[in-house]
Amino acid sequence: MKIAAYPPQEPLSPLGRAYHERAMAKGEGVVGEEFAYGNDPYRQLAVHAAAKPNGDVLVVFHGGGWTSGWKEWMSFMAPALNPLGVTFVTAGYRLAPTHLFPTGFDDAADAVAWVHANIGAHGGDAARIFVGGHSAGGHYAALLAVTRVWRDERGLPADVVRGALPVSGVYRFDAASGLTTRPRFLGSQGLDDSALNASPLLRIKPEVAAPFLVTHGDRDFPHLVVQAAQMIDALRAVGVPADHHVLEDCDHFEASLASGDVRSGWPARAAAWMRSVGLNTSTPRGEHP
Repeated sequence: MKIAAYPPQEPLSPLGRAYHERAMAKGEGVVGEEFAYGNDPYRQLAVHAAAKPNGDVLVVFHGGGWTSGWKEWMSFMAPALNPLGVTFVTAGYRLAPTHLFPTGFDDAADAVAWVHANIGAHGGDAARIFVGGHSAGGHYAALLAVTRVWRDERGLPADVVRGALPVSGVYRFDAASGLTTRPRFLGSQGLDDSALNASPLLRIKPEVAAPFLVTHGDRDFPHLVVQAAQMIDALRAVGVPADHHVLEDCDHFEASLASGDVRSGWPARAAAWMRSVGLNTSTPRGEHP
């Protein structure tokens, strides 16, 4: 879908505009097969099938502070992951401030439900779905991976998410988050149930949470580096496998771009990690392999 065809969204910051231009340039000519999982233009996804699929599926959600961004931002990742056998899906979701939490998260859940029902026709294995994303998209991926109610509501298996690969994700919105302002997708209230319910770090249960590969740049936003360490510690404290990957010489936006660059090492690391976790079907959720 062409960016100009989407409904208007919040204007991008100068840094966001620079990222947009770089992401779109890196993804130029990378075209997946598009599908709608709902009746809003943002409720669409693109499937990038691997020529020789190994069954692993990675569903990725874009960043943009929950108020901007398009699924097309993440298309540049497909050429690095498809040759490794990964079926790659980039999914959109509705944005704030028009749509407040949990609307965007529910959209992400619906996208996973669509993938579970349909990915077999594109070389993917519905039993080996992983979720990832950058920044706000990493937040949604993490929340999907540690919560279960959305799976039950959609009639999905309890282990529909085999693992999470957030890049520069956000993991908490409480008073200890380090955030200087309240994200607009949570609305205008203070510390409330929305802020707590939206915090993956505060909702970890060992019987539910999937394994994590937590990634960020070495020059990422300081509060997100701290949150990443806290998320890893919280997962490991209850026996959930959590690996850590730092992208060298990368700020917040460069970390996203590096996730689609074979020279960074992340695509190979991610594919190998998914292969290991995806095939480990005999290990009970919450135990180390």
